[in-house]
Amino acid sequence: MFNHFKADRLEYEGNQGLHLFKWDVQNWTGTDENKLWLKSEGDYSADQNIFGRADLQVLYSRNIDTFWDFQIGARRAIEPERTFDAVIGFQGLAPYFIEVDSAMFINEKGNVLGRLTLGYEMLLTQRLILQPRVEVNVAAQDIQNRGVKSGVTEFEAGFRLRYEVEREFAPYVGMDYVEEASLREHQHSLRGVVGVRIWY
Repeated sequence: MFNHFKADRLEYEGNQGLHLFKWDVQNWTGTDENKLWLKSEGDYSADQNIFGRADLQVLYSRNIDTFWDFQIGARRAIEPERTFDAVIGFQGLAPYFIEVDSAMFINEKGNVLGRLTLGYEMLLTQRLILQPRVEVNVAAQDIQNRGVKSGVTEFEAGFRLRYEVEREFAPYVGMDYVEEASLREHQHSLRGVVGVRIWY
């Protein structure tokens, strides 16, 4: 039995009109074949003193191939709506060492949403690492109670340049382009990022 915790993103993200604190943390416990995963991702707006998006996933993960796990479980959406979704997904390492985290969410009314995250680590030196990252959130149909519009609801692309003071502790800086669409509005922005990556 092993345990691994990673805070991939603990960061401030903002520009002249936006100030957010974001997190993306994961923890697994288990063996090489079977694991229990906890995942949480979200953001907090310092300007409005509210959580923009926050969720917690509890997943059973089964190794199905070299570097690939199949995951199934449940998600508790804490904000903007307190709802439960079923989760089915895959997580692993694609060719050319591209990190993949994908999930499909199904709510109690049968509405389907999805999230795909891709990352890649480029070693500039043994301690200085550039990490391009893309995240796409989609919805199969409009969901009125969540204000969700069908199609791509959020697209985020950027990079983080981190320096590993220790392997387990690495501050970073970066940039993100974010585009968001809902039933109420459509907006996009360029944001600066500063944060820290921690694992043990």
